[in-house]
Amino acid sequence: MPFQLEVVEAALLSRIQRLERRLMHVEPRVAALLEVLPNRLTGDVLEQLRLSKQSLVELGSRAGDLKQMLIDLLEDPHEIRRICIMGRNCTLDKVSDDMECAVPLEKQVAEEEEEEIEMLLENYLQRCESCHGQAERLLDSAREMEDSIAVNLSSRRLEVSRVELLLQVGTFCVAVGALIAGIFGMNLKSYLENNTWAFWATTGGIAVGAVAGFFIMYKYLKDRKIL
Repeated sequence: MPFQLEVVEAALLSRIQRLERRLMHVEPRVAALLEVLPNRLTGDVLEQLRLSKQSLVELGSRAGDLKQMLIDLLEDPHEIRRICIMGRNCTLDKVSDDMECAVPLEKQVAEEEEEEIEMLLENYLQRCESCHGQAERLLDSAREMEDSIAVNLSSRRLEVSRVELLLQVGTFCVAVGALIAGIFGMNLKSYLENNTWAFWATTGGIAVGAVAGFFIMYKYLKDRKIL
C-alpha cells in the first residue's frame, strides 16, 4: 500500500476507534440510568444523566463532522485523484479531470488506487455512520427521559400544591372558628355566660361550622377544577 494510503487509513482508524471506545464507555452508563429513572430521582443520578448527555452530544458532533467529511470526500473525485497522484509523475487535466502520467503503468496503478481509496473511505464511512447513529439514538433516549423526569416533577409539584391549598382552606375555617371564640372571650356581658348550655352549644356550633365550611370550600374548588 502506498504511504499516502497508509497515512489516511491510520488517521481514519485512530479516529473511528476513539469514537467507538467512547461510545462503548457511555452506552452502558446511559442504559443503567434509563433503568433506574424516573423512579429514583436523586442529585447524583441526575448529575450522571447530565454528564452522559453532554458526552453523547460531543460524541455525536464529532462523529457527524467526520461522517460529513467522508461524504464530501467521496463526492469529490478530484480530491481522491489528487491523493492517488501524490509522489508520482502525474498531473490532472483541468478540464476533463483525467490523469495524465509520464509512464502508462503509473496511470494504471493510480486508477487502481483510486478504487481502493473509495472502498477504504466507504468502509470507514459505514463505521462512522453506525457510531453516529447509535450516539443519536442514545441521546434521543436521554432527552425523552429528561422529558419524563420533568413531567414527573411537575406532577409532584402539583400534588404538593394541592396539599398546601387544602391546608390553607382548613386553616381559614379554623381561623373563623377562632374569631368566634375570641368574640365570646371578651370581658363583655352577653348574658350567655349565665346559661350552662351556652358553652357546649357554642363549641359544637364552631366545630360543625368549621367542618361544614371546609367541605363547602372543597366542593367549590372541585367544581371550579382548581383541585
